[in-house]
Amino acid sequence: MAGLAVNIDHIATLRQARRATYPDPVAAATRAEMAGADGIVAHLREDRRHVQDRDIRLLRQVIQTRFILEMAATEEMLAIALDIKPELVTLVPEKREEVTTEGGLDLLAQKAHIAEAIKDLQDGDIPVSIFIDPDLDQIRCAKEIGADFIEIHTGAFCDAVTDAEKREEMDRIKAAAKLGHELGLGVNAGHGINYDSVKAFKEVPEIDEYSIGHSIIARASMIGLDQAVRDMAQLVKELHS
Repeated sequence: MAGLAVNIDHIATLRQARRATYPDPVAAATRAEMAGADGIVAHLREDRRHVQDRDIRLLRQVIQTRFILEMAATEEMLAIALDIKPELVTLVPEKREEVTTEGGLDLLAQKAHIAEAIKDLQDGDIPVSIFIDPDLDQIRCAKEIGADFIEIHTGAFCDAVTDAEKREEMDRIKAAAKLGHELGLGVNAGHGINYDSVKAFKEVPEIDEYSIGHSIIARASMIGLDQAVRDMAQLVKELHS
């Protein structure tokens, strides 16, 4: 059965809009866990636009499920991860000007650098996932450089407009998940998944966990965080039950 990891970045985004002390992403994480989340995701960006260092350290202390730290493969972030030791690090690309992460890591172009980051984290007993486009060559490279997991970037599917586009992108995701599973990698998925698009992933039984943030927090603004998490957790539970 697939799990649900709730990304609480957008709680921090709302707080930072006023540089206030609320809403607290740490409090949101504990509520999400009580509502059925199997893990909590937070992305510590280099510019600290939403999640702050204080959040990461408190999340590490209070989370009872699994803490997944998303980060760029920089010396600063590696040092933080090795200090707090999350259950999983997901390495992601990062550009200062982007609104949200726009695509997967290009491992073929950064092979040596990412391989070194993976080794440093694994030497510190931290498993590593790579946020990656559903490209078979990239997935083979992830296996070659020692990643433990891949997280398939699902944004192109979720943003597709026509049925033909959706079918093409889902076929890419299915092939990527199948290859990752055959190579012995854990297979996660995330980016842009909402309460409607998640239903299509019933076709992809290889996915172990879904990382979902924006749609849950958006729904929470209308009906409350507890119910928003419960609704998504139930949809994920039904995918491969």
